[in-house]
Amino acid sequence: MKIRRATVGHSIVVGLIAAVVAALIPATTWAHGALLTPGSRTYLCYKDGLTSTGEIRPTNAACQNALAVGGAQPFYDWFGVLRSDGAGRTTGFIPDGALCSGGFTKYAGFDAPRNDWPLTHLTSGAAFNWTYAAWAAHPGWFYLYVTKDGYNPNQALTWADMESTPFLSVDHPPLNGSAPTGNYYWGGNLPNKTGRHVIYSVWKRSDSTETFYGCSDVVFDGGNGEVTGIGGGTNPSPSPSVTTSSSPSASASPSASVSPTSSTPAPTGACTATYSIVNTWGGGFQGEVVVKAGSAALSGWTVKWTFANGQTISQLWNGTLTASGSSITVKPVSWNSSVPAGGSVSVGFLATQTGTNAVPTVTCTSP
Repeated sequence: MKIRRATVGHSIVVGLIAAVVAALIPATTWAHGALLTPGSRTYLCYKDGLTSTGEIRPTNAACQNALAVGGAQPFYDWFGVLRSDGAGRTTGFIPDGALCSGGFTKYAGFDAPRNDWPLTHLTSGAAFNWTYAAWAAHPGWFYLYVTKDGYNPNQALTWADMESTPFLSVDHPPLNGSAPTGNYYWGGNLPNKTGRHVIYSVWKRSDSTETFYGCSDVVFDGGNGEVTGIGGGTNPSPSPSVTTSSSPSASASPSASVSPTSSTPAPTGACTATYSIVNTWGGGFQGEVVVKAGSAALSGWTVKWTFANGQTISQLWNGTLTASGSSITVKPVSWNSSVPAGGSVSVGFLATQTGTNAVPTVTCTSP
């Protein structure tokens, strides 16, 4: 292992309850890692949101917003901010405003410019023990960048905000343990900074072009790795991901739409459902259906709609999908089948589109 500006330190084992978590994740996962110390946005929001029943219910306001924008699946897949065609590329490949999502629409909620993300407290220039989750282990290089002086967390993060070269680069560090509970570890000094910043991680595999990206929100105030901003919080309206004028070559890159388009709720039985278009990009879009109970609690629910323009759902979370041509039926999973009176649950999905993307009328029924 070769480390630039760093020496190998002792390992830090970060506890991940992998066996339990694996049983709780409701959809197939295919990705492989993220910074644990200092924790990435996706990892710390996952820690903040995961409940004992396996549901995602964040208390941090920024994490709540990410849930509202993208649903729960990005939290379960906190280790999945990757580009299969990345080849280590950064500037000019990942669009401005989409650094934290890696240009991957699924994680667009984590690009929201906010000053209330979970925060790791650090000491400028100090020696630090870095750990990076190895949910699936792969050989490669790690590159750590930091924002320039004067970084403003309330503005969209762009490449112009980042220092042009990594402050720390690591060549094939050792692995402590084994996937999925293991982690890569190394020692290396923190950058000489003051105040609020983002540490941006890039993991470039040496056995493929797959590359992982992530944002860790930090403040250089003399701390030693303490995390604040998890707990408390409110239930805000969603802050949209940033509209970008350019996009990477992969088809999953976001390019616009920050305003959802909703159908009129159609009450049938004891519940109503609202369909929204959350995000659109060339050839695809992200949608959401919110199921709301009336004056009585729901002990189950079913929503149905028919696409008019050949749309096809490729991925759905927080529900069970049955598709027959253009006819869509979604039923709950075990943990969101019951909805209290006046309460609501949401189902998110990714779908393909060509041309017109009309908003369908959705019906909701309850046993």
